[in-house]
Amino acid sequence: MLFDLQKLRFSEELTDLFQVPRSALAEVLASDGSFVTTDPEFCAGWEIPIRGVLGDQQAALFAHGGWREGVVKNTYGTGLFLLTVVGSEPVVTEKMLCTVAWAQGSGAAYALEGSVFIGGAAVQWLRDELGLIESVGEIEALAQELEDNEGVYFVPALTGLGAPYWTPEARGVLCGLTRGTGPRHFARAALEAIAYQSRDVIEAMSGTGGLRLERLLVDGGASANDFLMQFQADLLGVPLERPAVLETTALGAAAMAGIASGFWADREEFLHHRKVERVFEPRMAAEQRTRLYAGWKEAVRRCLPF
Repeated sequence: MLFDLQKLRFSEELTDLFQVPRSALAEVLASDGSFVTTDPEFCAGWEIPIRGVLGDQQAALFAHGGWREGVVKNTYGTGLFLLTVVGSEPVVTEKMLCTVAWAQGSGAAYALEGSVFIGGAAVQWLRDELGLIESVGEIEALAQELEDNEGVYFVPALTGLGAPYWTPEARGVLCGLTRGTGPRHFARAALEAIAYQSRDVIEAMSGTGGLRLERLLVDGGASANDFLMQFQADLLGVPLERPAVLETTALGAAAMAGIASGFWADREEFLHHRKVERVFEPRMAAEQRTRLYAGWKEAVRRCLPF
C-alpha cells in the first residue's frame, strides 16, 4: 500500500529547500510494504519478497515492542540512542529529535529520539588514548574494585554534547580528582557516564513527551556489561530488561517482514516469542540516586562553554 507522504510534515518544505523535484524521488511505502522481490539468479533460485524496511534504531524499538505505551529502548553502542513512540502525530522540541518510527498500513507512528555522541566510545578512549586497559572487556572488573565513585565524574564531551544539550562547543571533563585517584576511578566514571547521559535523555523525554517510564529495554554491545546495567537501573529507579537477542536491529526488521508476510499473525504474536535474558531491579536508595545525579549535573555544568 502506498503510504501517504502528506502525513510526513515538512516534506514539501524539504524538497523545495534542496530543489529536488518530487518526480525524482522514489515511491514512499509503508515499512511493511511490498518493496521488491530478489532475483533468483543471485539468491540460489529463491524469489524472496522484501517486506520489512526500517531505520536501524527504529527497527530496534520495534523488536522491543515499542508500540506499547511507556516503552523506551536504549541502544548502548559507540553512542547511545534512546527512542520512545509518542503517537500518530509528531512532537516538535528543541531537546529531542522527532522521527518516523514506522508506518504500517495507512498510518505512521512517530518517536522521540535522543542521540548521545559518546557512549561506549568513552571506554575505547580509555583504552586507545590513555592506555588504562588493554581490552574493553576489562573495564567491568576494574570498575567493580570500588564501592562507589568516590566523587569522581567523567563527562565524555569528547565531540561536544548531544541530546539533550546539543552543545558542540562542550569539552570533556574529569572532576573530583585526588591523590588517590587512579585507573579504577576512571573506569568506573566512564561506565557511570553512560548511565548518567541516558538519564539526561529520559528526563528530557519525560518533560517533552509526557513519558511515564516503567522500565527501560536495552540492546547493543555495551548492554552485556552487568555493572553498567545494574547502575542504570539504580540511577533510574526502574527495572531494566535485557533481551536474549542483543542484535535487535536485525530482529526488528525481521519482525516487520514476518508480520507483513503472515509468518506472525500480528505484532503481539511476535512479541509473545520474544525472550528476556535478565531483568535488573533497582537497588539504590532514592537519596543516593538523587545525590549522585546532582553531582553529575554539576560536572556537566563545568564542561559547558563559559
